[in-house]
Amino acid sequence: MAEDAAFDPKVFEKTSQEKSNARLKMWLEICAHCGLCSDTCHFYLANERNPKMIPAYKSKKILEAIKKKDKLDKATLDELYETVYGECTMCRRCTMYCPFGIDVASIVAAARSMCNSQGKVPEHLLKAVTTHLETGNQMAVTQEEWIDTLEWMEEELQEELPGATIPIDKKGANVLYVVNAREPKFYPMDISQAAMVFYLAGEDWTMSSKGWDVTNLAMFMGDIEGASTIVQMVRDAAEELGVKRVVVTECGHALRSLQFESPIWLGRDHKFEVVHSVLLFSEYLREGRIKLDKSVFAGERCTYQDPCNVSRNGGLARAGREVVKYLTDDFVEMEPHGEYNFCCGGGGGFIPMAGPFRERRLKAGKVKAEQIRATGAKICITPCHNCYDQLRDLNKEYDLGIRVLSFKEMFEEALIIPEELKAKENDEE
Repeated sequence: MAEDAAFDPKVFEKTSQEKSNARLKMWLEICAHCGLCSDTCHFYLANERNPKMIPAYKSKKILEAIKKKDKLDKATLDELYETVYGECTMCRRCTMYCPFGIDVASIVAAARSMCNSQGKVPEHLLKAVTTHLETGNQMAVTQEEWIDTLEWMEEELQEELPGATIPIDKKGANVLYVVNAREPKFYPMDISQAAMVFYLAGEDWTMSSKGWDVTNLAMFMGDIEGASTIVQMVRDAAEELGVKRVVVTECGHALRSLQFESPIWLGRDHKFEVVHSVLLFSEYLREGRIKLDKSVFAGERCTYQDPCNVSRNGGLARAGREVVKYLTDDFVEMEPHGEYNFCCGGGGGFIPMAGPFRERRLKAGKVKAEQIRATGAKICITPCHNCYDQLRDLNKEYDLGIRVLSFKEMFEEALIIPEELKAKENDEE
């Protein structure tokens, strides 16, 4: 972060006015300070019930900063920055319990935009967003590297399934599959696992040579202009190919940004349907297009981590559990779960923010770690990259002794593959 490089109280006031619509003003003014939101926040619970971590208190600090208008001072801005970036993942759990339905996440998101107007942005988050805007993805993967990765994964897949392909830029396909840039960079097998599912399901699908990174960290930075540019890349690719559905990889905030936020940012609805992997997988299983062998995970108790932007904000808690029932009979819910589940602590940009935010992230994740430990599970399933990385860190930090798995990883082990589709053994060998 460039230290106070853009500090200008008048710009802050202008931004706060632009962000303070009637609903936001109402939320900030009607809070009764009843405290019902306190126990809903993982930051509050993990920090020894520090009253400064109560969602209502955070909202109060934001309101105080806004009311200073052009009299804003650097000390207040610094406090605001620490609150909105370091003490909230914008998970919206507190809103579920607020008697007035005050959306603290939206308040914090607006305050992040105000901080952004002053150059107050976590350094690593800014770097990722800048990289995305400059290169087309947050990991600076070149087009040549991207295509090479897809071709490499296709070759790997064909060793087991000779007929499987990873189509690129196929016009008129039913499905365009878009991913998190961490997949080609760090988890390329995620792509071949998805390709296996599409092949066995008989799907008409494709991937794009451009606009393939569906992540949108600019949204977490409060940079709506940047967020709009990023999502436009995905929309342009989908509409150029003329696909019917855009299927989002196992990533929570990518779903939220593409399905719910971007039509507002871009001023019109998409010409395609946006579908998260969880929903697509549940459709395939329900329709019998893919089949799973439950015995693969027999003896390993499973639990399910509800990503905030998939379950609570995306409405897919039930769909996730529909998939789970095809994988195992030994399943134990966290308490609470579904729409009421606690955030893992890695959302809201906390994973890419890194640096000084890592310690806070792991501390806030103690609530999730205790939830998982209480289930006695050996496998924690989660369909979100941020949750995946956070839970693996929590596993080490709190010695949980679990395996963290995505649905695609479990499918790779449990998919029932018809004999006629498998690679034939070489007789000479």
